[in-house]
Amino acid sequence: MTYPQVDPQPNFPAIETETLKFWQEDNTFAASVEQHPTTGDASNEFVFYDGPPFANGLPHYGHLLTGFVKDAVPRYQTMRGKRVERRFGWDCHGLPAEAEAERQLGISGTQAITDYGIDKFNDYCKVSVLQYTADWERYVTRQARWVDFTNDYKTLDTSYMESVMWAFKALWDKGLIYEGFRVLPYSWALETPLSNTETRMDDAYKMVQDPALTVAFVLESGDNLLAWTTTPWTLPSNLALAVAPDVDYVRVRHDGKVYVLAEARLAAYAKELDGAEVLGTVRGSELVGQRYAPLFPYFADHAGAFRVFGGDFVTTEDGTGVVHMAPGFGEDDYQVCKDNGIELVVPVNSRGEFTQEVPDYAGIQVFEANPLIIRALKERGVVLRHETYDHSYPHCWRTGKPLIYKALSSWFVNVTAVKDRMVALNQEIRWVPEHLKDGSFGKWLENARDWNISRNRFWGSPIPVWRSDNPEYPRIDVYGSVAELERDFGVKVADLHRPVVDDLVRPNPDDPTGKSMMRRVPEVLDCWFESGSMPFAQVHYPFENQEWFEQHNPGDFIVEYIGQTRGWFYTLHVLATALFDRPAFSTCVSHGIVLGDDGQKMSKSLRNYPDPMGIFDSYGADAMRWYLLSSSILRGSDFAVTEEGIRDTVRQVMLPLWNSWYFLSLYANADGKSGKVDYSSDNVLDTYIFSKLHHLVVDTTVSMDAYDLFNACQQVRTFLDVLTNWYIRRSRNRFWSGDQQAIDTLHTVLDVLTRVAAPLLPLITEQVYIGLTGNRSVHLTKWPVATDIPVDNDLVVVMDQVRDVCSTTLSLRKLHSRRVRLPLASLTVASPLALGLQPFVSIITEEVNVREVKLTADVAGVARHELQVVPAALGPRLGGDTQKVIVAVKKGDWTQQGDVVVAGGYELQPHEYQLKLLAAVGDAESTASSALPDGKGVVLLDIALTPELVAEGTARDIVRIVQQTRREADLAVSDRIHLILGLPDDVAQQVAPFADYICAETLAERLSYNADASRTTDLDGTPIYVAVERLR
Repeated sequence: MTYPQVDPQPNFPAIETETLKFWQEDNTFAASVEQHPTTGDASNEFVFYDGPPFANGLPHYGHLLTGFVKDAVPRYQTMRGKRVERRFGWDCHGLPAEAEAERQLGISGTQAITDYGIDKFNDYCKVSVLQYTADWERYVTRQARWVDFTNDYKTLDTSYMESVMWAFKALWDKGLIYEGFRVLPYSWALETPLSNTETRMDDAYKMVQDPALTVAFVLESGDNLLAWTTTPWTLPSNLALAVAPDVDYVRVRHDGKVYVLAEARLAAYAKELDGAEVLGTVRGSELVGQRYAPLFPYFADHAGAFRVFGGDFVTTEDGTGVVHMAPGFGEDDYQVCKDNGIELVVPVNSRGEFTQEVPDYAGIQVFEANPLIIRALKERGVVLRHETYDHSYPHCWRTGKPLIYKALSSWFVNVTAVKDRMVALNQEIRWVPEHLKDGSFGKWLENARDWNISRNRFWGSPIPVWRSDNPEYPRIDVYGSVAELERDFGVKVADLHRPVVDDLVRPNPDDPTGKSMMRRVPEVLDCWFESGSMPFAQVHYPFENQEWFEQHNPGDFIVEYIGQTRGWFYTLHVLATALFDRPAFSTCVSHGIVLGDDGQKMSKSLRNYPDPMGIFDSYGADAMRWYLLSSSILRGSDFAVTEEGIRDTVRQVMLPLWNSWYFLSLYANADGKSGKVDYSSDNVLDTYIFSKLHHLVVDTTVSMDAYDLFNACQQVRTFLDVLTNWYIRRSRNRFWSGDQQAIDTLHTVLDVLTRVAAPLLPLITEQVYIGLTGNRSVHLTKWPVATDIPVDNDLVVVMDQVRDVCSTTLSLRKLHSRRVRLPLASLTVASPLALGLQPFVSIITEEVNVREVKLTADVAGVARHELQVVPAALGPRLGGDTQKVIVAVKKGDWTQQGDVVVAGGYELQPHEYQLKLLAAVGDAESTASSALPDGKGVVLLDIALTPELVAEGTARDIVRIVQQTRREADLAVSDRIHLILGLPDDVAQQVAPFADYICAETLAERLSYNADASRTTDLDGTPIYVAVERLR
């Protein structure tokens, strides 16, 4: 039985489409899961939690990258004998859905939504958020990601929402939920507060240029206390000033006024206060308690206001050392005023517009009011400096509008109460990359603040709190299930969304008059609370599947991009710690950010990326998968997708694998043969490729177990290079002759290689494996076992050195313009391993095309070491003596004893220097040299040319042209030919001694010359004629 015919020019997208169709018809995914039955205790299961995407837009490369990792790891674990169920999820609620619905409906703002109708708006959100689900399934399926869409979960499902409700109630019962009044980041565009987590998302902070004012506040003493602010719009609600008690403040007279500012900041105002007279200094503590005149009249009668307070948050790094405080818009401001009995004023509405409390600017958005306020203050002569200030400022992660900070009531998870436990449990999690554990994620935990979980919005899980509408009869009820709601309100509850849930009203049981009613608070939950509930809410825990959840939590593996250290990873960890006192996941892989064509993070809302389907159709999903998995993005770096990079993947990885399969099928089929798995060959090249295959299985197993897909890709690519550019090329004559051992060896290698590469290239490996073996699917096989594969480590060391010698020599040829077909006289190899290369001299001779190879272990006889110090590494240790070492090295005043290098009397550390091996002999005109990659040996190549060498090179060039002509004539590899050449007289005489060589290499049984033939082929610039006729 022979192999199937293999296309030498594969159309990978078409091959992938065929494979995807096969998987669908064969139900291969389900078979891969069911081949490992459940054991009842989940001991043979690998638990993967799929982070739910927002489905209100098409996926981009960032989603696809995450999806590739979500697919590769479960495929590997399945091959390792684990049952891996993969359930898709949809994040349906929250600001992303509402913002998109507002855009599509052409409305904006909570009042507009209320006027439109909350019921109609939420109905629209439900339709809108799911409109792309079919497209997502198409994209995810096309990328060859196996996932269960039929048994998916949605955060809008009543069962999911009920589990979220249970989580809220459980936290409430633990004392970990409270309502509080705080200054919070506030999106005036969406009219809702945000959490600190959302202001730390990767694209939330943007560089902006804001106006900065230095304003004079007149103290009761008549002095002018200077304060600096980058938010002039907050000045109308100024109620206090703060100074640093332990800082010295200077009094200066300028233009008839006395100004007071921190002494350390005086130089910064040299231009504005040029020529000012210094009157003296006062400590900040002496300013504390002084009163000052209100800057604006709006709150002039506010009790206890317009005083100077001390604050440890005041610095002299910028500004004046004086902080203006508007307690409605700053956390420190709020706390200081609250501590000193100053009641809050917040003269800004939900849309970020001034209220009638500030009549001059009422109805104007605060940022638009800035220039009006600045002009008014300038007209009154209280502005000392007006400048622009470039700084990073938080923006709404959904609308891109700048946030404000605003005091308002909200609901919080008391994260600080469980912070220490969160930090401790984080140590049980494996992070990839590892630095995230104690780096960005660990530090975020250490500085965790209480989590604002309420949103003043419409489309989301309702906060399940009902409150008496009469404060004279206070009562709060918190619900944790639909059953509890139905019990108290006496109606069937089929939907937990607004406004249905808002209509659940009942008399207050604590009101004897029976007049007050229990009404739900208006807020909905932060959608991050819902996604953080995913591990238990997806299975409707605790109402169902309690045993399943306990067996499948923590999850074994999750993956998302690095911004989720502030998002999903964090909210999962908060809720798991607070509810279950354990991590939500055991391993977390976090990759960098895929950038769009504008250099920004790819975003559905920005639409800054081309349709990935175009790449699938042009190059295939495997090409994109490999390109992304093998990139630095899996090491946490940001990465921009380029079409050139995907083309390189096809050329460097996919074609070598496919061409290896084509090569085997071509030569085996030519002799009517096929291969089998057999490791018995004692051929040295077979032994070598088996040994490299053994190491490939060992190394990729380590990498895949460590979730290091980047490294696994490098290992597979390195092996492919050995397979195609060494083993197959060096074994070509064996395949020509139909050597069964060679066929069996390559068959065996491809059998193992396709299984190793299956998680990384699932589509192409499927095609190769099925064609190779006739079995059902590579994804239903076991992961290879290294101990099944023979290994000769001594041979690997020597043969790797042979390859290094050849590679280094070929690089020298290229550097000195000596093409490989041009023979050279000799090559000298000087290396501690050189004598071990003796059995392979013939390989080296043929590979680098030299007449003679000379081997010597006497490296010192032909080379010398050059010491190069690294000043940047040496400086921190030696300081001023670094220069002494550099001078000593230049003079040659250094020694090496074993691994110890001493220069200028100092023993150098390994990272402080490099030793470079240089050839010490040879004429630069006739000898080229280079160090071997291990740095312990050199090669010296005789690059001098003779007429005889040039003639042989020309004969080899003719062979290459004839072989190409054979291919163009569509001849079989074993066809014998009549070769006709038309050569200039000088070339014909030059290659005449090599006629037998030309015939043998091209399978020419007859050779004739036609000097008059039209010469249409180019031989290194010389026109020649080449024709072939099939004889048999």
